[in-house]
Amino acid sequence: MSEGLDRAAELIEGADALLVCAGAGMGVDSGLPDFRGATGFWQAYPPYERLGLRFEELADPVHFVEDPTLAWGFYGHRLDLYRRTVPHDGFRVLRDWGARVFTSNVDGQFQRAGFTDVAEVHGSIHHLQCVEPCTDDVWPADDIAVHVDPESMRATGSLPSCRNCGGLARPNILMFGDWSWIAGPSQKALDALVEWRRAHRNLAVIEVGAGLAVPTVRRQAELASAASGALIRINPREPEVRHGRGVSLPMGALEAITELARRIG
Repeated sequence: MSEGLDRAAELIEGADALLVCAGAGMGVDSGLPDFRGATGFWQAYPPYERLGLRFEELADPVHFVEDPTLAWGFYGHRLDLYRRTVPHDGFRVLRDWGARVFTSNVDGQFQRAGFTDVAEVHGSIHHLQCVEPCTDDVWPADDIAVHVDPESMRATGSLPSCRNCGGLARPNILMFGDWSWIAGPSQKALDALVEWRRAHRNLAVIEVGAGLAVPTVRRQAELASAASGALIRINPREPEVRHGRGVSLPMGALEAITELARRIG
């Protein structure tokens, strides 16, 4: 482990630029739930176990049309959770290193930690769009609060509405089987990331907490590091690197980043 950390620190120090590719595991040390499998999801949300509902079933845009209080109960609870969560110190370290970010996370933790250049490939829970959608408009969710009954996990009271047509609004998140997601803001950030990558050939990539179940983040990390081969994969369960000068670190996010910071100074 020590040898891997030393090698990873060398790759970071020798790079001209740093890209962080983050999956859900990045937020675990901040206290965010691990949705790995139905069991992990139900441990975080016991009411859904009683209902026999898995994450994949709840994260489906059809509920906003057929059962909006169920849909907003799920996303309203998550919105409140993410607003109350304080990013762990690993975020600060990566920010101080001047890292750029690509993430599948929708929680906004990088922005809360002070990052400005964040490409959110699946959108953000902190922005809204129309369910229809009536336009391509996406707007901040700053002024909304969704009240959720803790027993039924259903939203109570008024639900967020579209600021254009007055119909139901939903989070600007790419869900399963989602044909209504407005991808414009995410695509703009992704395009900017591509241009930035082209300008930095000596790039080190730190992949954090990205599993194999949804390999979006892993593919981006491998693509971004293909030229330099400098991939640092931090993952306690699936850390293997099979190409280039990559380094496997079978550790949690905060522990690994803290150890790297000790070596880099």
